[in-house]
Amino acid sequence: MGIFYGMQFIFYAMFFLCVGVFIFYAVRGISQWNQNNHSPKLTVVATVVAKRTNVSHHHHDTHMSTSTSYYVTFQVESGDRLELRMSGRDYGMLAEGDQGKLSFQGTRYLGFERS
Repeated sequence: MGIFYGMQFIFYAMFFLCVGVFIFYAVRGISQWNQNNHSPKLTVVATVVAKRTNVSHHHHDTHMSTSTSYYVTFQVESGDRLELRMSGRDYGMLAEGDQGKLSFQGTRYLGFERS
């Protein structure tokens, strides 16, 4: 009997932990989306100073999948740097050293026009 209740406790603890983590990430994502929507759309002179990718591996019961996130770091005239996530298509169109006008809203990349 004691083992049954111990296993039942572990099951419920893991269930509530998973639900809690899901709710945390959902709230964080909605909060970031809302913050971006309330930020002004800005266009500034910037230089592409770095590019990076983050590859995630996802293991499922019978197969494995991967996803890639793309990030570019821009430096603005004041010397401040800003790393923005973007699509693979936009990432591929940029090269380190590119100079131009960066458009963004909060942490949301809107575009880059080379000069």
